[in-house]
Amino acid sequence: MKTTLLLIDIQNDYFPGGKMELEEPVKAAHKANELLQCFRDHKLPTVHIQHVSLKPDATFFLPGDRGTDIHDITAHYEGEPLVQKHYPNAFRETHLLELLQKWDIERIIVTGMMTHMCVDATARAAVDLGFELIVAEDACATRALTYGETTIPAGHVQMAFLAALNSYGQVLPVEGILARLAMDQVE
Repeated sequence: MKTTLLLIDIQNDYFPGGKMELEEPVKAAHKANELLQCFRDHKLPTVHIQHVSLKPDATFFLPGDRGTDIHDITAHYEGEPLVQKHYPNAFRETHLLELLQKWDIERIIVTGMMTHMCVDATARAAVDLGFELIVAEDACATRALTYGETTIPAGHVQMAFLAALNSYGQVLPVEGILARLAMDQVE
């Protein structure tokens, strides 16, 4: 099955010292990098997704700001497509769908940030567009959310969104995804 890896918004602003620091982004990025290295080693297609905010009141991912750059842990290499987006859903008003169709992609493995926003929106859209979905649970990161007077810890936000996405596709740890990819190579 033709598979691609999406690395969604693994950008400097989400890391320590950034404008929208997440919980454990370094750990998630290293797990995403494990998948990225596997894809590079086997010459499988990968796509880096980069969010650039166009909202006048935006506080992060500002055009021309270093916080918008892809983080060094999952650095974008020449020849790997980079899709810039302006909305949580990486398919909205981008060329991502056309790129995946050109490659005859059937399955998408999703990594990235934030689980509750861009990962969720892109993963759901991928399934709606007919792709098989795998979300790398330990290669995604999010943050605590507040609703009314209640603060929901980042760990609970993460688990709630992964549980919901598990009904759209599969949610697996990177180790399980690597094992599945190895089996695909044998078949």
